[in-house]
Amino acid sequence: MNTRIGLMIKKFKLLELGYDFMGYNFDKKSALSYHHLLIPNRISNDLGFGKGIEEWNGVILVKDTAHSYLHLIELYDNERFLNITSEMLDQIFKGYIDEKNLRYINNILDDFEKEFQDVTNYKGKHIIKDEYKRRMYKV
Repeated sequence: MNTRIGLMIKKFKLLELGYDFMGYNFDKKSALSYHHLLIPNRISNDLGFGKGIEEWNGVILVKDTAHSYLHLIELYDNERFLNITSEMLDQIFKGYIDEKNLRYINNILDDFEKEFQDVTNYKGKHIIKDEYKRRMYKV
C-alpha cells in the first residue's frame, strides 16, 4: 500500500473507526483504496502530479462498495456525485471524519437510491447493488 495512503488511514483513524469517508464499514486495511477527488487519476500524470495520491486530492474508500458506488453515481447523476465529493473534501479540510458530513452523504445516497432503484444495466441487473445500501451511517 502506498505510504501516503497509509498515512491518511492513520491520520483519519480509519482503522479505529472501522468506516471510510462515506460511512462504509470495512474489517481489513486491504479493503481500502484511494479515490481521486479533484484531479482524476487519468490526467494527474499529464498535469505533473504523478499518480496524484495526495491528501488534498483524495480520500480513502472501501473499494468494493463506496469506491465503485461513487463512480456509478458519477455516471448517472453528476450533481449528486459533486455534492458527495464536496462533503468528503470538507472532511479533509477538517482533518477528521465528521458525523455531520456522513449524515449528509447518507441522505444524498438515500435520494439516489430512491430515484434509481429500478434502473438496470445492459445485463438487466439493478445498478444499485444490495451491498451499496449497507452503510455504517444509515440515518
